[in-house]
Amino acid sequence: MAHKLVIVESPAKARTIGKFLGRGYKVEASQGHVRDLPKSQIGVDIEHGFEPRYITIRGRGEILDRIRKEAKGAVKIILATDPDREGEAISWHLSKVLNIPEGDVCRVEFHEITGKEVKSAIKKPRPIDMNLVDAQQARRVLDRLVGYKISPLLWAKVRKGLSAGRVQSVATGIICDREKEIETFVPEEFWNLAVQFETDGVKFCAKFYGEGDQKTDVRSQQEAEALIRRMKAASFKIGEVKRGERRKYPAAPFTTSNLQQEASRKLGFTTQKTMQIAQQLYEGVDLEGDGTQGLVTYIRTDSTRISEEAIDAVREVIRESYAPEYLPEEPNQFKSRKTAQDAHEAIRPTDMKYRPDAIKASLTRDQLRLYKLVYNRFLASQMTPAVYETLSADVLGDGLRLRFSGQKKKFAGFTAVYEEVLDDAQDEEDERTMPQLAEGAQAKLVDVSSEQRFTQPPPRYTEASLVRALEEKGIGRPSTYSPTITTIMARGYIARENKRLVPTELGQVVNDLMQKNFPDIVNVQFTADMEEQLDEVEGGSADWHRIVSDFYGPFEKALATAEATIEKVSVEDQVSDIRCEKCGAMMVYKMGRYGKFLACPNFPACRHTMALLTDIGVPCPSCGGRLLERISKKGRKFYGCENYPACDFVSWDLPVQDKCPACGGRMVQKRGRKGEIYHVCVNEKCRTRVPVSSPDGEGEGEAEDE
Repeated sequence: MAHKLVIVESPAKARTIGKFLGRGYKVEASQGHVRDLPKSQIGVDIEHGFEPRYITIRGRGEILDRIRKEAKGAVKIILATDPDREGEAISWHLSKVLNIPEGDVCRVEFHEITGKEVKSAIKKPRPIDMNLVDAQQARRVLDRLVGYKISPLLWAKVRKGLSAGRVQSVATGIICDREKEIETFVPEEFWNLAVQFETDGVKFCAKFYGEGDQKTDVRSQQEAEALIRRMKAASFKIGEVKRGERRKYPAAPFTTSNLQQEASRKLGFTTQKTMQIAQQLYEGVDLEGDGTQGLVTYIRTDSTRISEEAIDAVREVIRESYAPEYLPEEPNQFKSRKTAQDAHEAIRPTDMKYRPDAIKASLTRDQLRLYKLVYNRFLASQMTPAVYETLSADVLGDGLRLRFSGQKKKFAGFTAVYEEVLDDAQDEEDERTMPQLAEGAQAKLVDVSSEQRFTQPPPRYTEASLVRALEEKGIGRPSTYSPTITTIMARGYIARENKRLVPTELGQVVNDLMQKNFPDIVNVQFTADMEEQLDEVEGGSADWHRIVSDFYGPFEKALATAEATIEKVSVEDQVSDIRCEKCGAMMVYKMGRYGKFLACPNFPACRHTMALLTDIGVPCPSCGGRLLERISKKGRKFYGCENYPACDFVSWDLPVQDKCPACGGRMVQKRGRKGEIYHVCVNEKCRTRVPVSSPDGEGEGEAEDE
């Protein structure tokens, strides 16, 4: 029977879409890119317009053979890869492999994986957008030139295994610059003075503001003690009293960066974990009674735009579930950032009927937590503002001015559902007693307290605040934030300490080298301007060959100078906070053939080493504890329970969250002979095998660095 062939990226998405389309369609997965620049060489023809030389990715031959076979018997080929630059490029590569004529209306976009959206989108094919493809090609070529030209220099002058990139080097520089700010910060002393007053039997606390109308900073103990003596001798009365209301409006629905930031702050997720779980929710989850459903819209977006249909749906939920005063007369509108591409809606639930509590039995714990975050954020975004009663009053005496301020929530509004958490927030919403204060009334001083404080340096970045900084500076795009952070941590440029990102000595050395020799590569404004130029390519107003050419000329000269002048750099090992069990020295981090490990610095006198244990995010099937990645004495990776020896669970294969679709049993990840990846049931009587995306397939975002 003749069929239409639909090609997507992910096997999980292929299964979901296949169920929606039914008979007459065959759905296959490319498992990410099928062609790319070769790894063994630069793969860019610098002498002839920087044309890329693509080859079939190793391990993709079998996938392409299967797709070609299905394509031969298909009456129509439909390319339905992700709706972004990277997805457009994958579709273009597939069109070349399958000899689809240029201009053929073969491309469709699924912005959400639901039956309604899939069936609607399949009826609206379009030609491949070459502007999007060219923008991706420009990014890929630029990243290849930077990566393959600078990385060998870093290997020769610093250490093997290092890399540089347009975005990763800027991100590393931002973290290193913050560390320099902290190191050079000179704290300044100041004193807080708080006075307890009583008026008409009511006690309240006011803080010292200044003298007259001028705000005054108290910089020493002597100044504080002098002011206290004046206060104790003075007579005070209530000055101007101001009562009012403050409205706090809900935040917009999630963009990619907002989701990563909020998941980090509220759930403790890394950016990588957030995107992995979000991908699962987007591709589809088996819901009891409803089959497979994509629960959230496309997860890589910088837009806060919402469809009218979705707004109507969420307003109906508010109307049914809350009092009338929680629903604004008109829908709330939100503006996207000036640099937003606005290609997709904000991240929202695909169907408001799937309330988190109603479907929790079908979700893993982490899926439920992230879905609840998305659902409640979207619900709150269309609710009325919270209203706070505010009170401020001055207390005057002997030329001194003290000030009381307080607020009390009067109406919950959207905060009944959701409140945004900000980095380093200082109890903004802390409610205080609202005393009845009358202007002109006498105020009796009851007690005075003073507290010595010092100004603090700027805080180190968290993953959340780094993503926000990259977005605000126009560095990277939604798909690049997570892979960028993953890359610079994998290279050993930064480390995570108490959820804060700290540059390693290696990171500082490489950053200094880059700052001195390749200032444009690590310059924030230069990189932001380059992103804007790529956006212009996407919009059809700029030629990608010219952009690459303009970049390469100065870059080539800087590279030649660096190769001639940079001397060999020695990097000291990073010291850990773990003592050697044998000799008591503080152990240092080392990089071995199996990754990072701890070693005694007194080698060879002391040869003690320790493995670094990584939580894989999957509970132990025996006791529910954390499963840790470990290395055997022979260097083989395995997975064991943190509660060993009380719990002796061990697995040579990576345990995964997914349950077997056939028997509900435990599954592990295995790799085939040609690099393909499967989830396999451990039940010997079942052994169901489910293909999944390969490591360089969907979910990693745009390739940013080599």
